[in-house]
Amino acid sequence: MKTLIKNATVVLPGETQSVDVLLDGRIIADIDPAPQIQVDEVIDATRLCLLPGVVDDQVHFREPGLTHKEDLHHASRACARGGITTFLEMPNTQPTTTTQQRLEEKLAVASQQSLVNYGFYIGATTTNLEDLKSAHRTPGIKIFIGSSTGNLLVDDQDALERIFAETELPITAHCEDETTIRRNTERFAGSTNVADHSRIRDHEAALTATKRAIDLARRHRHRFHVLHVSTGAETALLAEHDSLLTGEACPHHLLLNTGDYERLGTLVQMNPSIKSAQDNAELWQALQRGLLQVIATDHSPHTLAEKQQPFPQAPSGLPAVENSLALILNQAHQGHCTLQQIAHWMCDAPARVWDLVGKGRIAVGYDADLVLVDLEKTETVLNENQLTKCGWSAWHGVSLTGWPVRTWVGGQQVYCDGDFDESCRGWEVQFDHARGGYWKTGGLPADFQSA
Repeated sequence: MKTLIKNATVVLPGETQSVDVLLDGRIIADIDPAPQIQVDEVIDATRLCLLPGVVDDQVHFREPGLTHKEDLHHASRACARGGITTFLEMPNTQPTTTTQQRLEEKLAVASQQSLVNYGFYIGATTTNLEDLKSAHRTPGIKIFIGSSTGNLLVDDQDALERIFAETELPITAHCEDETTIRRNTERFAGSTNVADHSRIRDHEAALTATKRAIDLARRHRHRFHVLHVSTGAETALLAEHDSLLTGEACPHHLLLNTGDYERLGTLVQMNPSIKSAQDNAELWQALQRGLLQVIATDHSPHTLAEKQQPFPQAPSGLPAVENSLALILNQAHQGHCTLQQIAHWMCDAPARVWDLVGKGRIAVGYDADLVLVDLEKTETVLNENQLTKCGWSAWHGVSLTGWPVRTWVGGQQVYCDGDFDESCRGWEVQFDHARGGYWKTGGLPADFQSA
């Protein structure tokens, strides 16, 4: 089927133009095709903006084992509504994804349940080095250098050395120092003040673990991606245009801080914890400078009843996939960033970091994963309208300007103005790890620094 999207403002690599885009089956067949082209469907996108589909490289969709919080079907519907066309999911499910067999079991479930494209990390333990060395059909290896569930905590230096030295897949990690956290936990023992969560999981805990992981990556010359950077101090460790190191920020670390505990309580209890307003500003600066390349959600849903437990019983994490693009589009509306930057941070850069084939750009030959957004649409985030299974948002009651209105996955229109095509299914993401890394596969658009 051929579809022509006409009259949109299109965010292309390095420039934004008013051009028509031709979809042919699963791919983008042409940009600004000849006017006499014969198509099956014409979509008039006047006054709308066409972006590449968002690639969210850090989500927790809870299947298997924790599906009372979330599952692949609900989460992928929320993705489609939010303009996310590809997700990469973390291994801390029950059971954990630490073998090729468990990885392929999750891929099989996603092929039946997910409305958008999908990939799954393999998790490191202190004993599964051989599984990590032989793993395939995965973006890379996830290490929890900090608290996690089951056997996923890897704090032993010898084990970390071997993982970085002997594996070939890209590595990513949750970086919080266990020794620092334990010491601070003892210091605040008995506290019921949720603000102490940021004093327990403090700047030192984040910075110490990130330094440790970067040292491992540099000594072993191993590609490494720092997840959910929460402090400005960590960004100083990431040199510009380093072919080994990339990093990301999350909406909650960019937009929320310790001043929000009084208003939102345990709803904004996160690991790593939210930090100061100064850290918010420094993370934005790091994105602008290219020290951080990616914005991802760390979508970590729990039921509202679980989150409303008092500190420290409440679990850490919040849902974000259906609102993340709108949150950042709202920042563009306020003049804090550009559409080119959003397309880079949320679409192109994560595709380059993880060597995703055919993702992240509106370009001929790329997959027809697209989102049409209305930059003038203002809508209030409401718990009762959330599609994620947990049914709440930390941004409940917040009005945002700039929303996705239509989403295509592999040329299929999955979502349009509140309606879904439930027959659509995404595809397993393909990875070309032989390409060798972020800066070697396109890096920043040529004019990004001056955008």
